[in-house]
Amino acid sequence: MFSSMMKAWFEAAQFAADSQSVIAMRMTKFASGGPGAATEAQRMVSEKVAAFTEAQGLMMSALITGKSLETAAVKAYAPYRRAVRANRRRLGS
Repeated sequence: MFSSMMKAWFEAAQFAADSQSVIAMRMTKFASGGPGAATEAQRMVSEKVAAFTEAQGLMMSALITGKSLETAAVKAYAPYRRAVRANRRRLGS
């Protein structure tokens, strides 16, 4: 049990660090202005809508099929985690 709690804590800490990194890189891009900033802003909004839509569908599917709330939460978290990690890699390069 302790191991799973530590794994969950580490995952949450990594997600928080990745999120803050993406926010900082996007703010820098926005501050620089130009067409790249506008493109990034549009991309950010469309990614958020897509991640929310996917997360909602995964969560509802899990709940409808009788999965636990914890399982539904893990499934709903996955699209956000995937998007943040992809953005960190893309913006960091």
